[in-house]
Amino acid sequence: MKRNEVIEVKIEDHSFPNTGIGHVEGKKVQVKGAFPGEVVAARAHQVRGDRAKGRFIEVLEKAPYAVDAPCIHFGRCGGCISQQVPLPLQRTFKEQEVQKLFLQNDLSMGEYLGVVGEKEQYEYRNKMEYTFGDAVKDGELNLGMHLKSMKNSVLNTEECILVSEDFRKIHAFTIDYFRKLDLPYYRVMRQEGYLRNLLIRRGVQTGELMVNLVTTTQREVDLTPYKEGLLALALTDDLVSILHTENDNLADAVHVDKLNILYGRDYITERLFDLTFKISPFSFFQTNTKGAEVLYEEVRKLIGEEKNEIFDLYCGTGTIGQIVAHKAKKVTGVEIVEEAVVAANENARTNGLDHVHFLAGDVKDVIETLEGQPELIILDPPRSGVHPKALSYVHAFGAKELIYVSCNPKTLVIDLKVLVSEGYEVIKTKIVDLFPNTPHVETVCL
Repeated sequence: MKRNEVIEVKIEDHSFPNTGIGHVEGKKVQVKGAFPGEVVAARAHQVRGDRAKGRFIEVLEKAPYAVDAPCIHFGRCGGCISQQVPLPLQRTFKEQEVQKLFLQNDLSMGEYLGVVGEKEQYEYRNKMEYTFGDAVKDGELNLGMHLKSMKNSVLNTEECILVSEDFRKIHAFTIDYFRKLDLPYYRVMRQEGYLRNLLIRRGVQTGELMVNLVTTTQREVDLTPYKEGLLALALTDDLVSILHTENDNLADAVHVDKLNILYGRDYITERLFDLTFKISPFSFFQTNTKGAEVLYEEVRKLIGEEKNEIFDLYCGTGTIGQIVAHKAKKVTGVEIVEEAVVAANENARTNGLDHVHFLAGDVKDVIETLEGQPELIILDPPRSGVHPKALSYVHAFGAKELIYVSCNPKTLVIDLKVLVSEGYEVIKTKIVDLFPNTPHVETVCL
């Protein structure tokens, strides 16, 4: 086997995240995006000794369980990777991948409580961040997701079925409108262009919509006709917010230099259980509302009896802290995104939770100055896990219990090994699938 050689791999096993494993010429070959039972073509790379990696090219033979993918973009779009796998089997694969990580790291899962998820496989996303670009160099303007394994190419995903019909209508109107104006999209390497992103957010339980167009300031464009066109669309939900974000940052990311309100307000609201949450344009909120209720219900179940004080670290807009507020006399949350903290405190006041407060700052820094004696600390970090400095302070607080809500089981097991070495024990573990058709999964540990 040589580097760049096209090889045929029969997938026999799998590991996180969604990496198929087979054997070719006596070598163990890993192919990301391949599933057990499939025979795939892959381009060999990182060929070393008894192992290699392969870049997925195509499926040569479908797995016996395969179904037809319902989305016209599947296979080209870099978003979904498993529409051909029935949802129950998707969850079985995710469950097995998390279990293997615990086993490989010699970690106990404690009492394993299984895998659960919301029943909807499609149209579950309440947020989508589209990118302006093209599929081929100097091609037609597109708006959508990056092509699979091609970070500089954008596929026009006008028929994406992870979102509601309202999203599809807004997408179709937006790309048609800006194609007619013949405005250039922003090219990161050249640092020139106008159109960057389109963000749409939805309050699933409240029926509210937000549209946020992100551009540079390299052109002066009157967006009034665009706003009026959006308001004229026949939408099921109520369009309450139309925003224009100016972003001249050189990085290929959404950055806010200035936020302009074109219509309505600069937030939407959403409901989880009996609580109301104000969601600002860039604050974190779980992208699957109904799935989030499943996840947070699992967290509530693990708390048990009432606590005197709970710390909610990496709290976002304060969802978990407020949902478990009835289980504590005092809740303190910490979040690095300042606008999310402002919204979190406002949400707490709206929900009449006077004993819940949120602080702005990086957890690894703020935790040094936190005062209190928490009986329970809830950790809900980003994919990178808990910062080592913050993890040492978590142990120093001496909380009897920790609940770790992880969106990346690889960093979860790393952090758990540290906590176990400091005397903690994993009592219970539950897996929650918030993101059907993707490799992502949530894991909750007590």
